[in-house]
Amino acid sequence: MKKVKNIASLFLCALMTYACGYRVAGSGELPDNIEKIFIEVFKNSTSKAGIERVVTNQLIFEFTRQREKILANEAINADATLKGVIKKIRTKTISRRGTELAREREVIMIIDLRLINQNGDVIWTAKALSDRQAYDVSDSKLENDRNESLAIAILSERISERIFSRLTDDF
Repeated sequence: MKKVKNIASLFLCALMTYACGYRVAGSGELPDNIEKIFIEVFKNSTSKAGIERVVTNQLIFEFTRQREKILANEAINADATLKGVIKKIRTKTISRRGTELAREREVIMIIDLRLINQNGDVIWTAKALSDRQAYDVSDSKLENDRNESLAIAILSERISERIFSRLTDDF
């Protein structure tokens, strides 16, 4: 009997949530009734070689993970094109071992985005979208490079989730 009451309570809660119009952020539609978009490889305005591929690939993965048929394989087949510029990527020390040695650093990334329709009109923008990710520093240059690359991958994943959410947030 108690199990039936719990199920009924859960059902009632779900029904009330649905009835009030609440949705998960990013569950809405693309702006201007866009159905298919093409994600162009981001422009890299930093000195970090290859970062544009990491960020673009992660964004493509996030969009296809969220909505299987949202992406077009070419700009010509899309209703709009998402263009991005990686404006800045930098690392800074956030904790030290003594006065000279870093213990932990963080990588900071700043991105500008524009969604442009087939007519060339900008229909959505996000300026200076930024995030940061900490990573451990060791005595090995190879390990530090690996830790920084992992931090950039995590950062790219998190920024991609935010981009998708903001782009489809139609509250």
